[in-house]
Amino acid sequence: MSHSSWIVAAGALAMLTLGGCAHAAAPEFKPAACVGDYSAVSQKVDCGNLIVDEARGKAGSRRISIAVAIVRASTPKVGLPPVIYLHGGPGGAAVASVPRLLQRPAARDYIGIDQDWIFIDQRGGGLSDPSLDCPGANLTDVGPPSDQDADAIVACLQAFKAKGVDLSRYNAVEVARDVQDLRKVLNLPQIDLFGGSYGTRIEAAIQTHVPEGVRAVVQDSPWPPEADWTVGGPEAVSVSIDIVMAKCAVVADCARRYPDLKAKLSAVAERWLAAPQTVGGKTYTADDLGGYLMDASYFNAASLPRDLWKIIQGDVGPVAEFVGARDYYREGQFMTHLCKEELPFEDRAAVATGAARDPVARLMVASMQRMHDVCKRIDFGPVSPAEQQPVKTRIPTLFLAAEIDPGCPPELTRAAARGYADSQVVIVTNATHGVTSRNACARKMVRAFFADPSQPVDRSCLPAADAPMAFIYD
Repeated sequence: MSHSSWIVAAGALAMLTLGGCAHAAAPEFKPAACVGDYSAVSQKVDCGNLIVDEARGKAGSRRISIAVAIVRASTPKVGLPPVIYLHGGPGGAAVASVPRLLQRPAARDYIGIDQDWIFIDQRGGGLSDPSLDCPGANLTDVGPPSDQDADAIVACLQAFKAKGVDLSRYNAVEVARDVQDLRKVLNLPQIDLFGGSYGTRIEAAIQTHVPEGVRAVVQDSPWPPEADWTVGGPEAVSVSIDIVMAKCAVVADCARRYPDLKAKLSAVAERWLAAPQTVGGKTYTADDLGGYLMDASYFNAASLPRDLWKIIQGDVGPVAEFVGARDYYREGQFMTHLCKEELPFEDRAAVATGAARDPVARLMVASMQRMHDVCKRIDFGPVSPAEQQPVKTRIPTLFLAAEIDPGCPPELTRAAARGYADSQVVIVTNATHGVTSRNACARKMVRAFFADPSQPVDRSCLPAADAPMAFIYD
């Protein structure tokens, strides 16, 4: 089936399952054609949709559809359950990217070899229906980059609500229950979990609320429930950049090319905070620079000194490239999570307090505070303090954290792991967010851990704690 015909079929399904007020019904799985080009994929992949009530336990709840892709193991090992993959965000996606993922050499190290891997688009995102996307509104992990973007997100959420979407039902607890419904309808006695970034927050909800059948868990770049998203967030970005600059300073070539980076970057931050910068007929704000810095230290630390030097010299190319590509979240899904399980427990004013004396951190304050403003303008239903409590579990868990990670700093992992009785914590030197996809040793650990979670993972292939960082100059 072509991509367009699949969309027609999905639309027909939406008409049947999402419209009107159907009676509450049991979850079901409906096979469907896979989306994307699988012609170069060697593994067998089966796709479909999990159909569940939007509001479990509520009579007359409408039905929603959750997209699923099942990558069959090439050499399955007896006794190993499937792995359910939980994407990050919130507001991310997984299913449409599966064919591209499977063609990457890194994926061939661990995905779909010993175990089936099941990818889902969490309710409200990706190919799932409804998809809480807000076209035209910009949003990054730092928040809406302008008041206009915040207003657009509010209007978008209000429109979804007017169409009958229950915004209180798109959060980690509901996704956790979707995972258990999928396990049951596929008749899986056990499952393993692999989560990345905010996907680890979904794993925490599963381990806390509905742990039935979960055998082992891998958390890559963990985000624990008790962490604060905005309070301390600007400082975490600044600290990550400081780590990279310090690593540059002890590598002779990097230090020679980019001297005194910290002081020069602080001066640039002060200038952007004082007024927008117009270069080549385009205007960029402090919010734009702050969003770029978080994104770059998330994923591009090896080239960060080079790109910071460009900005210091007046070349805004790195910021412009970021600004042109920052529409990567389903903004509505992002906010339904944060406004339900994160920001109600944080103080808007405190976002600015810790960043007051750090101009680099202050670049992020306004955007992060706008997330609070969005939450105050929409009713997302009652919140529960339980969603901010540390996890207590005996399910074997492997934590893989990056040394350089402004969004999920390694100290959060160390603190959270205390509640996991059978956990292993690995902090990877010089690594950035998304450890497994970037580090062959981490991929080896994941496969070995799922093969036998009772055994310590082999750390001998990790870089030494004092290993110099390899920087990109060209």
